[in-house]
Amino acid sequence: MKTRIEYSSLAKSLLLALTLAGTAAEAATLKISHVRPQGTAIDQDVHQLSDELKAATDGSLKLKVYAANALGDYTVVQERVSLGAIDMAVQPPSAGADKRFQVIYMPYMVKNWDDARAAYSPGSPLRNTIDELYRAQDIKVLAAWPVYFGGIALNKEVDQVANPVHDKGAKLRVPPMKSFQMLADNTGFIGSPLPFSEAFTAVQTGVVDGVMGSGAEGYYASFRDVTKSYVPLNTHFEVWFLQINAERYADLDDADRAALDQAARAFEQRRWESAQADQAAYEQRLADAGASIVTVTDADIDAYANVARQHVWPEIMKDIGQDWAEQVLAQFK
Repeated sequence: MKTRIEYSSLAKSLLLALTLAGTAAEAATLKISHVRPQGTAIDQDVHQLSDELKAATDGSLKLKVYAANALGDYTVVQERVSLGAIDMAVQPPSAGADKRFQVIYMPYMVKNWDDARAAYSPGSPLRNTIDELYRAQDIKVLAAWPVYFGGIALNKEVDQVANPVHDKGAKLRVPPMKSFQMLADNTGFIGSPLPFSEAFTAVQTGVVDGVMGSGAEGYYASFRDVTKSYVPLNTHFEVWFLQINAERYADLDDADRAALDQAARAFEQRRWESAQADQAAYEQRLADAGASIVTVTDADIDAYANVARQHVWPEIMKDIGQDWAEQVLAQFK
């Protein structure tokens, strides 16, 4: 099965040629987009990547950084990287481009940091699958950037919140994705799909009692004023990918391409070494802002994972292709 947005070769070639011609004066300057504001962890890491590239190539390869979705929503940016209108990005994959990218959002595909690093490291079966999906979009993956494990932010106290079979009577805003809706509904919550832009007001006005679909960093940034408790249940693993238009990558000279590969490896390695501590720091910031951090055990996470794999995975696998999904997910069962 092959599901992707098709672009004509001629249109892609013309657009890439126009893009390169428009930046002829800065032929070795690559535009790179990311999704967070200036000064955040990803912004700092991208600027360090830029500095390392500039130093390693004596200034022949530079990055121009566009923070906070300045070049468009991540779904639009992925399309534009595919076309060559944007050179590079660090962001989550878009299931709108290929629904098989949903596999990355499968709840409890990995349950802890050791699992995550093994699953997403270069050369792993999952990483190879991700590379192939992006390659079909004419995008080369240079590195992974692990973000956090997700959890649940609540605006009220909920009894037995770490017990997936307890009926909690709490309504959660979930992203408009089937996997999150089903996870909420099958673990004692009531899932209410809402766009992110409406989520804060929905919690503030009591339309929902909390939020699923982000992690401590996201909740601290956007929901700390309405979060009374945070439940670190590792609902999903958020990982972004450093990506470049495949033709743009191929057009680099050998020395610049080697420098980019090396800088990308360092970019990924640094983040694996800091991501877990970064997540803990944001959980502490939520606590400092007045939220209680619910104690969650490995057994609690295993219980949620068992429910997700029994009741959520089969339905998502039907959506993305049963045979293909079974091959990808067999290593995690």
